[in-house]
Amino acid sequence: MNTIRSICVYCGSSPGRDASYLAAGQRLGRSIGEAGLRLVYGGGTKGIMGAVADGTRRAGGQVTGIIPRFLMNKEATEAALGRLDELVVTENMHQRKHIMFEKSDAFVALPGGIGTVEEIVEIMTWGQLGHHRKPIVFVNVRGFWSPMLSMLDHMRSEGFIHTGHLVQPIVVDEPTAVVPAVLATVSASGEPTEGVDSVIQKM
Repeated sequence: MNTIRSICVYCGSSPGRDASYLAAGQRLGRSIGEAGLRLVYGGGTKGIMGAVADGTRRAGGQVTGIIPRFLMNKEATEAALGRLDELVVTENMHQRKHIMFEKSDAFVALPGGIGTVEEIVEIMTWGQLGHHRKPIVFVNVRGFWSPMLSMLDHMRSEGFIHTGHLVQPIVVDEPTAVVPAVLATVSASGEPTEGVDSVIQKM
């Protein structure tokens, strides 16, 4: 595979304290839909999760939600889930993350909490271990991810990220820059977005 067909977005099921977070979710979703790509996300219909899904749907994009059964009443409403193009209900978080990985050609982190951090770090870990070379993007809204990006730089400089060329996420400030940046990784490398022979590029 040498094309991007779907983008996984990790983000908060809460709106956060600044309106710019929800707005970023809407803009990212809209750009995914306008590009004719599929959104793969955690299935929540509230907070930033809901904003991304809504933005994608309104722009004519397809949305796949993947949510554990025990979170359905916490992060979503039944009516909103019914509007998704595809809904996958899992029995646990492990299944959810595995299916999200399998269905996605790239991964994006918007602002979120501990769960969002855990998800994007796991994807980076899998990249470091050579399990994939799919693009990884941090949307650094209002500098939200700056502390974490500094920590990654610190770990790298201290010699704890031994395969640094495999863990070089793209960092953008504007949600609308995500899709062009992800598509550029394929254009620049001319190689598949998954598999041990392709390259994650930092822009």
